[in-house]
Amino acid sequence: MSVALKLDKADMTDGEWQARCDLAALYHVVHHLGWTDLINTHMSARVPGEPHAFLINRYGEMFDEITASSLVKMDLDGNVLGEAGKFNAAGFTIHSGVYKARPDANCVMHTHTRAGAGLSLLRNGLRPISQDALQVLDDLAYHDYGVPASQEECDALGETCARGSCVVLLNHGLLTLGHTIHGTLMRLYMLERACEVELLARSLDEPPVRIADYVVQKAAARMQKLRPTDEYGLMEWQGLVRTVDRKGADYRR
Repeated sequence: MSVALKLDKADMTDGEWQARCDLAALYHVVHHLGWTDLINTHMSARVPGEPHAFLINRYGEMFDEITASSLVKMDLDGNVLGEAGKFNAAGFTIHSGVYKARPDANCVMHTHTRAGAGLSLLRNGLRPISQDALQVLDDLAYHDYGVPASQEECDALGETCARGSCVVLLNHGLLTLGHTIHGTLMRLYMLERACEVELLARSLDEPPVRIADYVVQKAAARMQKLRPTDEYGLMEWQGLVRTVDRKGADYRR
């Protein structure tokens, strides 16, 4: 049975504790949405005021077991800071690679959902056939499958993420990054939805209707203004946190 690490809030800044609570809430939201793959995916958040440190789940905990104090604090070189905690080596490779390449990123999410993993089998698989896809197509990148937990993969993923904040990891799953936790979640929600609709369309007996190019371009311009704002995804996030709170999630400890 998982036993949470007990941290003293007096040993950290208010910003770090808030980031821990928000990231723990994110894990419970992901559990609520059914995006888990047992213990084998991961979300992280950069520590406010410490650009070379980030928080990630303690490997072995189910997502609905994660609390603010059980999260592991690491630096970008792979050192655990403070209380010891086991971490997923492949997870460190992914998250450190993104944070090194994208100093604007404060959160990274990675999933292995059926829709995301299914779409990841197709190079350039997302097409402009749904309004969901229009929220991510202008900021979408595809990343070739590499050797997990290697420096080579860490560097390669960083290069890919420099091209977009919504990433299809080929033969693997999905990844998003953003400057807020709620914005990163909203990116992933729309990318997941776009993958679901794309796979549904590919199961039909006739080709889908494609959205006109000028509409695609206008949608891209709108999203490029919206995504960098603090408001992007905020109301959806607040609603989801209220939902997991009503279900009795106990993560603020």
